[in-house]
Amino acid sequence: MKKNMGVTDRAIRLVIAAVLIGLYFSGTVTGTLGVIALVVGGVFTLTTLVGFCPLYTLVGMNTCPRAKA
Repeated sequence: MKKNMGVTDRAIRLVIAAVLIGLYFSGTVTGTLGVIALVVGGVFTLTTLVGFCPLYTLVGMNTCPRAKA
């Protein structure tokens, strides 16, 4: 897996994941929507740590800066 996420993208995902997980554990978002928020937060956290997003591969996106030759 080649990294396809840049630093800014990873930081934004981590903030969104923290908000979603925080909303779930604070009880603000409950039920099915809460579980979905928790799962999305977990996926965002995992992809942030790995630096690779499978969805980006499917749509041809890459936010990782290219190395200058």
